[in-house]
Amino acid sequence: MTADEIKLAIIDILSDIAPDEDISDLKEDVAFRDQLELDSMDFLDIVMELRKRYRIQIPEEEYTELASMSSTVKYLEPRMRDVKQ
Repeated sequence: MTADEIKLAIIDILSDIAPDEDISDLKEDVAFRDQLELDSMDFLDIVMELRKRYRIQIPEEEYTELASMSSTVKYLEPRMRDVKQ
């Protein structure tokens, strides 16, 4: 997957997890938690959705890599390079 495809996948996951949030105006370098009302369970749901949809295993100690859109894409890009959309 490309960086743009990963962004779209993350936006899709966020819209499923937080359907009442406006995600159309997400800032790339600002933490999701600072932009959206996400709690720790929502954040865990993001990790679980990535695992379910794309078979991406994210170790707990690396969850902080998924803080913002830019850090999430940077972290996932090499791991999802061979994933088909």
